[in-house]
Amino acid sequence: MASPALTHFLPRFGVAAAVAGVLSLTGCQTWNTQDTLPPTSGVQPLKGLAQNVSVRRNALGMPLIESNSFHDALFTLGYVHASDRITQMVTMRLLAEGRLAEMSGPDLLDADRYMRAVNLKKSAGELYKASSPRIKRFFEVYARGVNAYLFRYRDKLPADLAATGYKPEYWAPEDSALIFCLLNFSQSANLPEEISSLVLAQTVSTDKLAWLTPSAPDEKLPVGETEKLQGIKLNGAIPGLAQLTKATGQLSELNLLGATSSDNWAIAPQRSRSGKSLLASDSHGPLGVPSLWTYVQIRAPKYQAAGVSIAGLPMVLGGFNGKVAWSMTTVMGDNQDLFLEKIKRQGNSLTYEANGKWLPVAVRNETFFAKGQRPIREAVFETRHGPLLNSAQGLTIANGFGLALQTPSFTDDKTLDAFFDLTRAQTVEKASDASREIRAIALNLVFADANSIGWQVTGRYPNRREGEGLLPSPGWDGRYDWDGYADPMLHPYDQDPAQGWLGTANQRVIPHGYGMQLSNSWAAPERGERMAELAGAGKHDSRSLIAMQYDQTTTFAAKLKKMFAAPGMSQPLKQAIEALPVADRAKAQEALTRLMAFDGKLSATSADAAIYELFLQESMKQIFLDELGPENSPAWKAFVANGTLSYSAQADHLLGREDSPFWDDIRTPQKEDKPTILARSLAAAITAGDSQLGGDHKAWQWGKLHSYVWKNANGKAVRGPVMAGGDHTTLNTAAFAWGQDFNTTLVPSMRFIVDFGQAEPLMGQNGTGQSGNPASPNYLDSIDPWLKAQYMSLPMQPQNLDKAYGKTRLTLTPGK
Repeated sequence: MASPALTHFLPRFGVAAAVAGVLSLTGCQTWNTQDTLPPTSGVQPLKGLAQNVSVRRNALGMPLIESNSFHDALFTLGYVHASDRITQMVTMRLLAEGRLAEMSGPDLLDADRYMRAVNLKKSAGELYKASSPRIKRFFEVYARGVNAYLFRYRDKLPADLAATGYKPEYWAPEDSALIFCLLNFSQSANLPEEISSLVLAQTVSTDKLAWLTPSAPDEKLPVGETEKLQGIKLNGAIPGLAQLTKATGQLSELNLLGATSSDNWAIAPQRSRSGKSLLASDSHGPLGVPSLWTYVQIRAPKYQAAGVSIAGLPMVLGGFNGKVAWSMTTVMGDNQDLFLEKIKRQGNSLTYEANGKWLPVAVRNETFFAKGQRPIREAVFETRHGPLLNSAQGLTIANGFGLALQTPSFTDDKTLDAFFDLTRAQTVEKASDASREIRAIALNLVFADANSIGWQVTGRYPNRREGEGLLPSPGWDGRYDWDGYADPMLHPYDQDPAQGWLGTANQRVIPHGYGMQLSNSWAAPERGERMAELAGAGKHDSRSLIAMQYDQTTTFAAKLKKMFAAPGMSQPLKQAIEALPVADRAKAQEALTRLMAFDGKLSATSADAAIYELFLQESMKQIFLDELGPENSPAWKAFVANGTLSYSAQADHLLGREDSPFWDDIRTPQKEDKPTILARSLAAAITAGDSQLGGDHKAWQWGKLHSYVWKNANGKAVRGPVMAGGDHTTLNTAAFAWGQDFNTTLVPSMRFIVDFGQAEPLMGQNGTGQSGNPASPNYLDSIDPWLKAQYMSLPMQPQNLDKAYGKTRLTLTPGK
């Protein structure tokens, strides 16, 4: 995935799976890898349990924890998470702390410096301290369960972790708050976009920058945002921008930066075949093994829930508790800002300008331990806005611009309590009440009970005095400072709408000019449009929801055809095609004819889908490469990265923007227009197809360009290639980087459906496997069901548990 620079800020649920990709499998294995697998049957004494606990697993290794107390259940959840995903847990903790180089060597120092500057440890401390004694007790018990595993298996860790030579420290309760803060940080779509915009500003003038950063198809270009940067000489004046770009690229390869995409929707009783609600959820991640998500079911006297969790967090993040189903997508919220700071050395100290005065920067010293090297001690500088991300790159930034990152405070934040209350809610009303208190992460929460559905946006969003935070602001000018946070009562929500369904797909969820600034970094609208088409048609059951989750039709194709056929375009385009050289003329005409006949179904076997995607890829280069290229340049990589994050300049230009300066090819003496560039793009699509798929155009298939390839911790393919349909605009997402290649970067890494009309409502699937241990039979065994649209039932009623989980169990007993 991604080249070392600012390539794919992917995302979406952020921190992922690919997190283990920092591990390299070197070294000798002198033990039997089967010894690294904890038993799934028999009796195992564990110190820290009060009473016996049963752990049963279904055919895909998903655990059912049955306990006489919630505390013992949480202890066991910690033990089970560590048993299945200890490598992932340890790597995510090091990532969040800015300590990856300790395990993986000095190449990751830039990423560590970045994370150390961000200082999630401080945020986690605030969040944990603000939590109730109840939550702290839960986190402590969970940590003891993780540590029971670490103690028992300290000499039998999974081969990929053992081979690094890194000895994991014991788990602290605050570490779980740290993982939560990492998840929150990963939801920021706008931070990598702001860094991208500074890279682009090294190549294009600020007046052109607005054309490269659209917010949504029907909104004006953000000229006001780019005007903030006018008159500021940015080119070469931001020390460490290249290192920051490298760090951002490394973090994006770990799928940390750039909120991941996801879909969720709920169907109200009036649109359901059974007269009871339905809910569907999927979250997208890279094809890394394991995926971010791990399933779990907990049964204790005062608590039951089943669904998806993240190892390291003692909570079910999406699922069903017998009465209420809940799910999350990223809201693409913009709750942070980058500020350019004027830095000047005065005597022996650094100062920065604020409202006409020069103030001393604060200094925080950090020590880095890179594997095989001596410790490195460096300073991180901070202004009133926050840490200077580029000071953390070990650079002197005197007389240049610092890049300060401002993020919300977590003091007095009861998010962890609220999230736990959400998992216990027995009605949509109670789920809604709990959701309103979630501040430390920006989400679209959709929930349902048998008779009602609801939606709530969570998070904490700054009130900006001026500007919209889409691009970096001048830190010396107080006009752009924050003035507190938006009133949570303004956060968008809905309940039981007349249309009979609710859903989100990272699209814009509020109109421009709404009473608070939620974001300007929305994803492309097509997934949301297709969701609306399907959810609003006919009556639904779990079969129709599965069909929606596997749908590969894009609404963008119809918009493209409408643009080609528009009165002001069809004749000029025809003339532009006729003006092409003879060989290209036939190609362009063929491509246009095929595109006008294309039905928008991006199935893996479709020839027209291949031509459609080739056209999109080639048009990206024809419109922008002359000014932003070559393809290995920082500007092009930043631009490609931006397009994978939110609504892209390419889609914006294809559907409109006839007056854009980018329609002119600056490499030629004459001035081109949109029809001319489109004609060239059509011809280039066929030329590219000939070279990649051969001369028989009827035999072309989209899946021969675009496939699924699953990679393990050290980047080696462990499954695939398997032909893939879809793209980033389809509900069954299979995203790739426009302008780069067709390699699949993002797919649904988990899916679940709750159908209140069924006796057992919850069914789910994981993208790769329950276990992160390569020696486990559950390492890759979820891929086939995922490819075949097969879901595993997770029953709640006692009489159905034996059928789902069998009778074989591991009994954990109190140890001495």
